[in-house]
Amino acid sequence: MASSSLFNASLSSLNPNQHPIRRHPSPSLLRHRPVSISCSDNNNTTPIETSVKPPRRTENTIRDDARLHRSTAVNPFSAKYVPFNAPPNSTESYSLDEIVYRSRSGGLLDVEHDMEALKRFDGAYWRDLFDSRVGKSTWPYGSGVWSKKEWVLPEIDDDDIVSAFEGNSNLFWAERFGKRFLEMNDLWVKHCGISHTGSFKDLGMTVLVSQVNRLRKMNRPVVGVGCASTGDTSAALSAYCAAAGIPSIVFLPANKISMAQLVQPIANGAFVLSIDSDFDGCMKLIREVTAELPIYLANSLNSLRLEGQKTAAIEILQQFDWQAPEWVIVPGGNLGNIYAFYKGFKMCQELGLVDRIPRLVCAQAANANPLYLHYKSGWKDFKPMTASTTFASAIQIGDPVSIDRAVYALKQCDGIVEEATEEELMDAMAQADSTGMFICPHTGVALTALFKLRKQGVIAPTDRTVVVSTAHGLKFTQSKVDYHSKVIPDMACRFSNPPVEVKADFGAVMDVLKNYLGSQKIRA
Repeated sequence: MASSSLFNASLSSLNPNQHPIRRHPSPSLLRHRPVSISCSDNNNTTPIETSVKPPRRTENTIRDDARLHRSTAVNPFSAKYVPFNAPPNSTESYSLDEIVYRSRSGGLLDVEHDMEALKRFDGAYWRDLFDSRVGKSTWPYGSGVWSKKEWVLPEIDDDDIVSAFEGNSNLFWAERFGKRFLEMNDLWVKHCGISHTGSFKDLGMTVLVSQVNRLRKMNRPVVGVGCASTGDTSAALSAYCAAAGIPSIVFLPANKISMAQLVQPIANGAFVLSIDSDFDGCMKLIREVTAELPIYLANSLNSLRLEGQKTAAIEILQQFDWQAPEWVIVPGGNLGNIYAFYKGFKMCQELGLVDRIPRLVCAQAANANPLYLHYKSGWKDFKPMTASTTFASAIQIGDPVSIDRAVYALKQCDGIVEEATEEELMDAMAQADSTGMFICPHTGVALTALFKLRKQGVIAPTDRTVVVSTAHGLKFTQSKVDYHSKVIPDMACRFSNPPVEVKADFGAVMDVLKNYLGSQKIRA
């Protein structure tokens, strides 16, 4: 798109049957005592350290403090790779310390937790433990991801974790947007883009890079980490690798991402290759390269990423005081995120933190909508497509890696798939911005799905609904400039709000202001 001239710019040891931590503990109660869990085995109670807040000593870092107060007890929790959706009699599994991305049959892998070990602690215990870690600076539990460490990567040493204290993102009550445009009073936006690198990808990348950090310390053959990206994955990968001192290699489709997204991996020191292809072509190349070179694959084909991303679902429940909303709407491209949200909600249900899970909606851009077409066909044979250009560039994917995961998740929760045209998603973004948000085009896709489901009567006015915002709006300023400048071909830009040019004269300014104020209606 051409640039417009308008803007002239381009706790003590806890027994599984005892819950002495209160739901909303006073900071003073947690300031000077360790919080640990206990695993009873043959009537012996073994404390497992989970959160420590010792008195601060200026010569120590928070990592030093955590190391000094770490429990030496055996960790009862574990996880492993298994084939995704494997039959009950399957015996195929792999250690998380193995470098493996596919099952023997070539299918996807999933991270499977020892649910029996986790179930030795009831839902109230896990709720209290997770709540007790919110807002703390204790390493590594200040992170929204690592505050759920037992459910994410339970066997990693705290010293190997690479974290920017990501997560704990804002759950925004979209009061005015809901009332004005949708007649809804319980609409929320989970701003996952308010994060270290400005997207939800941080949630998964902290897990993946932490595991790579562990593998390198174990002298496994990993010289760097690589990804194909439409922008946000490369930003997250490069930032976390830079923090850990690990080389990162990024394959980007040339001229298909915003400048704000391109500059992030460059600034973080990644080795960036601009490929004359689309995302699917870059993905094919990085998979071939990582099969030949000791470069660890960081795309969502790698199921470790989804372990971090599922914590956003757990956070939503936590922010609603462990009550499940009726609906959660997620933009979908490579489709790992929709499965990650399902997995997070399902774990909470299975472990007794909630009694039900939300219905999920996956929202796709009409220019890159293979899942939507698959859904509309009644889940008949899936057909990849060549994605066309979309303002929602991060989901411009025609052959999604996680298609099987997404279909499984949606079937399990009676989910829905919707789509948004370019004009619909840009209008929705502008409408949201006009009520105080500043969202990305991908969130515009999700809001368009909400508009359509409200119009159809599928989502009721009183249904508690959460729209997941995946990236920060500041990464997509050019698309906003073009919209408000009305320079996008074949788009009416109905909600544009261009600046008004006026002479530097008091009378002229007064005339313009009087006209403007006279045209305004008082709105809620």
